[in-house]
Amino acid sequence: MTISKNEIKFIKSLSQKKFREQYSLFVVEGEKLVQEALNSRFNVRNLYKIDDIGEDNMAKISNLATPSPALAVVEMPEPTSIEEISEIIDQHPLALGLDAVRDPGNLGTILRIADWFGVDVIFASKDCVDIYNPKALQATMGAIFRKRVIYSDLGEICDKFRGAGLQVYGTFLDGQIIHNQTLTKDGLIVMGNEANGISKEIERKVTSKLFIPSYTKDGSTSESLNVAIATAITCYEFRRQ
Repeated sequence: MTISKNEIKFIKSLSQKKFREQYSLFVVEGEKLVQEALNSRFNVRNLYKIDDIGEDNMAKISNLATPSPALAVVEMPEPTSIEEISEIIDQHPLALGLDAVRDPGNLGTILRIADWFGVDVIFASKDCVDIYNPKALQATMGAIFRKRVIYSDLGEICDKFRGAGLQVYGTFLDGQIIHNQTLTKDGLIVMGNEANGISKEIERKVTSKLFIPSYTKDGSTSESLNVAIATAITCYEFRRQ
């Protein structure tokens, strides 16, 4: 199998969000991720193996420090329509809402956490980092191919959950201790930005404020938890109950 210079240039361009959006394509690397893509509902446009194109060419199209044995160019799914979003919420899911999560590693890890705890839908605000960012994809460990990530107006999503009679939860430093609360099996769990937490706009739409307590004896501790770790603890508490 040969690979042309133009093909190499095109694949490399997909490391940038504007080209991913222009062509509705993204790149996955690593044998595990590529196999997950092949086994998923996603359509794999092209598959490249190091044995076929050579180590030098794989290095040219790879975003990894050490090129992996396999790389795939994958088509993005069609955007979720307003009607589909309404249908999802009508099914009363337990879903995550991400408010301006900017770090790709955090976003990818949150998808992996959602995968573990059986949370199938993640609503991301439009200013969240792109889930098809190479670092985010690697951090999902394949969960991207099993979970549904929907970029939308998070305020409107909160309104839709409330309109369906569902709770909108959020994590705050002034919230109620999470394990003292009776949590529902459905609803929206909002997690905030790494530096600023949940925005004031979204805070006004939250129906139940939750707090993950610290267990230090003297009260001296970190200012807050990493958003991915906080998501894991919160999802665990919802599933535990």
